[in-house]
Amino acid sequence: MAKRFGGKYSPDGQASGPRDTVQAANPVAGGAAIKLLYLPPILLAFTSLNNGAATLVLALIGAAILTLAAWMLGEGVEAEAAYNARKVARRPAIPRKMMASALTGIGTAIAAYTGDSGIVASALYGIAAAGLHIATFGIDPMTDKRMEGVDTFQQDRVARVVDEAETYLDVMKSQIEGLSDRRLTDRVTDFQTVARRMIRTVEEDPRDLTGARKFLGVYLMGARDATIKFVDLYSRNNDADARANYEALLVDLKENFAARTEKMLLDDRSDMDVEINVLRDRLQREGVSLKPRGND
Repeated sequence: MAKRFGGKYSPDGQASGPRDTVQAANPVAGGAAIKLLYLPPILLAFTSLNNGAATLVLALIGAAILTLAAWMLGEGVEAEAAYNARKVARRPAIPRKMMASALTGIGTAIAAYTGDSGIVASALYGIAAAGLHIATFGIDPMTDKRMEGVDTFQQDRVARVVDEAETYLDVMKSQIEGLSDRRLTDRVTDFQTVARRMIRTVEEDPRDLTGARKFLGVYLMGARDATIKFVDLYSRNNDADARANYEALLVDLKENFAARTEKMLLDDRSDMDVEINVLRDRLQREGVSLKPRGND
């Protein structure tokens, strides 16, 4: 529930990484095709080296625009993957894929003009390139996704906590990966999996936010700070005691997050049982007979 499209892609969002479901979707669909789009600007620049200064400058401008288009497309596709992976999501703040299509058209027109094409022909080439780009990669999501029966305030409230938690987790991962230590990376990944299980639980039932706020806020912020300090220390002197303490911290965090998530799930089940019993009593008072399915 309340999984807003946060992070660097969403309106008013700050840099935060994708959720675990989004990470599972990477490399994003069309990743190989996107990488190939970096080849034309390189070829354009090299083939214009001997065509005079004016043509070379124009070709370099076109190459830069095409490179920007390829990069923006990659960002847009990643943003769309994050949007599609969530039950509730806000549309991307910037229509990156559509901007990439427009830039591709402009870059193609410039590239054509550096050749033998005139202004009209170059413009037509650009329009065709932009159209093919849209046909191949589509456009950005244009509407917000929300769950029925859940008000906007609740969704945004949970989303803010979730986005903050994801930021902490991503910083931990990027810091540890800098050490190139497989064991430490795996330990952090295991903890992230448990932490994101709590995140999913909160998203499914916003009532769990009260019990999880300290875990997803204070505890994860502390884990992030501890990771930064550990990486700084361990990268300088390979302190074995510091490593042992950090690994012990990860184990404690993992166990506590798992226990809290399990408690939230049990509480949800208890709440459901209470609601079922209340409904059953009400129906019986109304004269509705409830029979087990086996007796139907």
